[in-house]
Amino acid sequence: MESVANWYNANLSSWLPKEVFIFLVSMVPLIELRGGIAIAKFLQIPLLKANIICIIGNIIPIPFILLFIRRIFVYMKEHNILKNLVEKLEARASKKSEGAEKGHFLFLLLFVGIPLPGTGAWTGSLIASLFEFDIKKSSVAIFLGILMAALLIDIIFYGVLGIFLH
Repeated sequence: MESVANWYNANLSSWLPKEVFIFLVSMVPLIELRGGIAIAKFLQIPLLKANIICIIGNIIPIPFILLFIRRIFVYMKEHNILKNLVEKLEARASKKSEGAEKGHFLFLLLFVGIPLPGTGAWTGSLIASLFEFDIKKSSVAIFLGILMAALLIDIIFYGVLGIFLH
């Protein structure tokens, strides 16, 4: 993430505020809030400010995924638009969600909250939508998972372990 921060400083910092950059990074699938907070640390953005910006950035795509992704996927498959990619995403979501039907709240909370590769709010929302989990419960679980992930990433980059990363 330090290399991304360096790239930003070399290429974008003269016209794009660093706060906008981490906001946009936090909206990107797979990178999400985890990358946003890490980059914020390297850009020397204070912890509280970084958290607010990155949490909001990570939350914004979630309602759209929960509400519309199934319809979008159906349309894409019917019209052969990136059909292989859609099927791959559906298979990945299915594989990652094994056993989630019972206790999906806790599953989504931990899936989004524990910062491991391939987990996060985007994939958690995709799983919740594809498997038709209750949207209100899923939204709360995903939001709490985002907060949990933020806390864990804060500890890594701004806290105890952050001493060794800079």
